[in-house]
Amino acid sequence: MKLKNGVLGGLLLASLYGCAGQHSDVALQQAYNDFQKVKEDSNVLRIAPKDVIRAGESLARADRLSSYWGSGADVQHYAYLSQRYSEIARQHSEKVLNEERAAKLELERQRLQLALREAKLLSVQQQGKWLEEQIISLATTQTDRGLVMTLGDVLFDTGEAELKSSANRTVLKIVQFLQLNPKRVVRIEGYTDSTGGKQENRKLSRDRAQAVADMLMDLGVDDKRIHVEGYGDEYPVEANASERGRAQNRRVEIVFSDEKGQLGAAR
Repeated sequence: MKLKNGVLGGLLLASLYGCAGQHSDVALQQAYNDFQKVKEDSNVLRIAPKDVIRAGESLARADRLSSYWGSGADVQHYAYLSQRYSEIARQHSEKVLNEERAAKLELERQRLQLALREAKLLSVQQQGKWLEEQIISLATTQTDRGLVMTLGDVLFDTGEAELKSSANRTVLKIVQFLQLNPKRVVRIEGYTDSTGGKQENRKLSRDRAQAVADMLMDLGVDDKRIHVEGYGDEYPVEANASERGRAQNRRVEIVFSDEKGQLGAAR
């Protein structure tokens, strides 16, 4: 009977160690996956190098312990520490990046507002004539919807709705034009290529149009003079079969009203 009980106890102990080993293996793999993500992220390495190092040290210790019998709890402990350090590094990085983006946007907004104030020193007559010529020269087309200006895909990063600084010169001219023509209104229409789902494309197109609208409002254009639409991959100007065609379909169009503020019909 004693022998039998001893065998059963050994089997039970082996089973418990086996379960603990499985749990520690899962924890170790998850910690490894999290560490790989932060280690390969250049922003995280730049902003939170100490936390990445701590995550790597804890992971290495968990890995060493995993080769010892009965160390499952210790493996899980150090794997958990590694995951927490990886998460702390990621969160710290996101916080700093958001702060950097906000500071950059604020600096750019101040620069544009300064440019607007300087531009107002020009005579209204000279400025109005010059701006009208500039607006017409900026890839505008007369359509049944009105005068249409196209802002190409190069003004946005792929899949993003945040305007690049390269858009500022064009946006500034639009703001000045609208300031000198207080009765005119605009409709800002966003479009995408056919890549991605219908719902995602429609949201991205509207977000991009709204980004342009937000910049206009931030620079003093009344929101009542701005209408925003997102059409997704509808109304392509080129076939989506080539990269060139898709790039042309990813665009924002600004439709200007006539001098009395009458916009052409929306699509």
